[in-house]
Amino acid sequence: MFARVLLAMAATATLAGPLTAQTSLTLAPTGNEARYIVRELLAANTIENDVIGKTDAVSGTIRLDAEGKVVPAMSQITVNLTGLKTDRDRRDGYVQRNTLNTAEHPTTTLRVTEIRGAPSPLPSSGTFTFTLVGDLTLKGVTKPTTWTVTAVASRTGFTGTAKTSFTFAEFDMTKPRVPVVARVDDPIALELGFNFVRQ
Repeated sequence: MFARVLLAMAATATLAGPLTAQTSLTLAPTGNEARYIVRELLAANTIENDVIGKTDAVSGTIRLDAEGKVVPAMSQITVNLTGLKTDRDRRDGYVQRNTLNTAEHPTTTLRVTEIRGAPSPLPSSGTFTFTLVGDLTLKGVTKPTTWTVTAVASRTGFTGTAKTSFTFAEFDMTKPRVPVVARVDDPIALELGFNFVRQ
């Protein structure tokens, strides 16, 4: 009897797969977009305006261990900042040269360190929210950041949006100062529209 129980347990373990199995969530080649949003007031206007800069040059992977915890050494998202575009080429050139200095710092990276409040195991359907924690490196400065994430699950992966915000000063950035802009306000909002494929 005892031998049969051991054999049954071994068969169940084999069917379930190894306990050390990891899950990789990799950004698909399409369906991703990084955005920054900043409030500005043009000198010729009396109405504030949200400036939105976008790029789809986003790549990365989040690796989860068998317990669903992030493996930080294998979890990073990278955004190429040289392709950021708003509705004005002149503004984009200024931001590239001065605010972000993309000639020296062409990318920003998010080293993901923790996921809080997500279902475990991750679902294969439905919408859920959680908090993502990671170290953001921007213009050579690295700071811890917390992101609010809304995700929609499917059998193949997850789509959704992650959001955070910070001030210019936190990453040693100077607010734009040009004659046509009366004021640029903190904070900078960052958003990542993502399309992760489960592997």
